[in-house]
Formats: sequence, C-alpha cells, structure tokens
Amino acid sequence: MDARPTFYSDLPVRGDSLVELLGDGDHFAHVPGDWHVVVTDIVNSTQSIDGGRHELVNLVAAGSIIAVLNLARARGLRVPFFFGGDGATLIVPKSLLEPGLTALRAHSGRSRNAFDLSLRVGSVAAEDLYAGGHRIGIARHQASERLDVPVVLGDGLIESERRVKSEAGGDAIEHAAQDELDLSGMECRWDRIEPPEKSHEVVCLLLSAIDDRTQAVVFRQVIELIDSIYGAAEARNPVSALRLKLSGRKVAAETRSRLGRLDPGTFLNTWLSVQLGKLMWSPTRAGRAYKREVAELTDTLVIDGRISTVIAGTEAQRRRLSQRLEAMEDENLIAFGLFVTRQSVMSCYVQDRQGRHIHFVDGADGGYTMAAKVLKRKLRMGF
Repeated sequence: MDARPTFYSDLPVRGDSLVELLGDGDHFAHVPGDWHVVVTDIVNSTQSIDGGRHELVNLVAAGSIIAVLNLARARGLRVPFFFGGDGATLIVPKSLLEPGLTALRAHSGRSRNAFDLSLRVGSVAAEDLYAGGHRIGIARHQASERLDVPVVLGDGLIESERRVKSEAGGDAIEHAAQDELDLSGMECRWDRIEPPEKSHEVVCLLLSAIDDRTQAVVFRQVIELIDSIYGAAEARNPVSALRLKLSGRKVAAETRSRLGRLDPGTFLNTWLSVQLGKLMWSPTRAGRAYKREVAELTDTLVIDGRISTVIAGTEAQRRRLSQRLEAMEDENLIAFGLFVTRQSVMSCYVQDRQGRHIHFVDGADGGYTMAAKVLKRKLRMGF
C-alpha cells in the first residue's frame, strides 16, 4: 500500500511568481521515499531527428506521458510529469509503478512496430536516490490562469535519467500486451507553428547549475534574466492562437500511435474531422476559444533539476541572452546548450476541449535534443 498516493495532488498550488517560488525553499516538499521516478528515452533520437523524423520522436515522447496520465486519471490520482522532446520523466506512487511500466512497455513495442523507434523505459525509487545522497524537492506552480506545473529542485531526476540511460538501465523494452495501453486523448494535428511575429525566431534552451547547492539562486537569476530580455511568459510564448493551423498530414501518425496500425475507418473519421474543423470549427466562437486555450495551456518552461524552455523572440534578444549566460558560464555557475530554429512543433493531450488539455512544445528541427547535444559536449569538456 502507498503511504501517500495523493501526495502530489495534496500539494498547494503556489500563485506567486516563479522567481518568488524559487526564493523560498519552504515551498518545496520532499517526494515520499516509496514514490518512483519513471524515465523514458528514445534510443538514437539524434539519428532519427537527423533523418527528418523529429515530429515522430516528439509524438512518441508525449505518448509516454499520456499513457501514464490516463492510468493515473482512472485511479483518481495526479502525478507530475516533464516533457523532454525525445523522452519524458514522471514521478509516480508505488501503486502506479507496475501498471505504468506495463503500459510504457506496450507503448515501446507499438512505437517500434509503427515507427521503428526504440523507447527505453526504466524507473528508480526515490528512497534509493536519497540513499545515494540525491534529492528531489517539488512544488506546484500556477504558471498561468489555467495551468499549474511541477517545479523540481535537486539532482534526483537527472540522476534517474542517467541511470536509466546507462547500461544498468538496459535496452528498449518492448514486450507487453497492447491492450494494456490507453493513449486516448493523444492528438498531433497542428502543423509546424510559426512564431507570433515574422521577425521572431524560436530558441530552445537547456541549462544546468554547476553546484546543486546554489541551484535555486542560480535558477532565479536565469529566470529574471529571461524575463528582463524577453518579457513575461506570455510575451515569449512561441505558440500563438493566430498561427495555429490544422494539418491533415499528421493524422496518420497520430492514428498509428494510438491504435498501432493505420486503421482506414479511424483515419478517415479523424481526417474528415480535421477538414471540417478547418472549414467550420475554427471560425466559431468555441473554435477560437479553444485555440486561445492551446496557447495558454502550452508548457514552455520546465524545471526538473535543470531549466528547459522554448522562447520566441528576436535575434538581438537571443544575442543578449547568450552573452549574459556565457558570462555566468565563465563564472562556473551554469552550463547551457542553446539551439535556434524558425518554428515550433507540438503534441497534445486532450481530455476535452473545454479547458482540460495540455500541449507539449519543442523547437522544430531537433529543438531540445539539439540543445542537449551542446550542453552534454560542454559538460564532457568541462567547457
């Protein structure tokens, strides 16, 4: 039995700014020892992205979150999750661990069969991380009027990712019954998204604090820096309601991921709904409201022991940001990886179209994965 299966949902949602939240360690609670960190990772994702399959990589990564969220929802539970572009991390109670891993193994097998993408799956107990001197402090932050997100300090999630990706984590797991997998709510119908202004570019930033003991202070400085250069979160959001366009070409991938095959009937029904949506739904009041909500419910900044964010802005703003971050790097405070592209891509989890949906965004052409390459190279070389 779980000691505290509702630990995360019981946490208060903090309405103060992210900078204020990071300034008060009392807002962060230790994840219970009998909870587990679940990590998924697409094997050789860089190679797949180089081969033009970035949107499929994102879809499979988002699917690993959706598979577990559907299980949690059926049990009346809420769990924190973190989208990483080519993988994901979730923190789950003990009662959800085995059902979650079973679903993820099924998702791994389906992804291999449908897309020839291998999904590595693994988990680490929080108590094992604590025994090794690692920590996971978590809070819930009101990112916008409609969206609250988890914020994690400590190196526990990063260490879990390292273990699962190591040899001890094993290769991709793909053997599980397909009826154990529920990907209902998965949608991947939006075309590549242009930034709000034609002059804008899309920046993907990954950043780690060199010393975990000063993580909160450093992250505060970085968030303040981003705010000062780009403005508040809504001002730098790469997803604009005016730029959203439905794409019929992505329906096939969505169908194959949800069903494991390209079912003609389902494909046709979904395709027709997309076409009718283009003609009838989008111009309606409900359609316009949903598109506004998509922008509001897009998670563009993740703090899971490092900072991952997708930002829209000008080249001049990006140069200012890079210069300031390089100065912090020279002071041995941070290491960062940055990738610049012209569009963003998005996968969606839609429970309904009246506010119960969330959207996972990444920069196009590799986004987070390309930024991670830069960060890893710096860390290996001691930058």
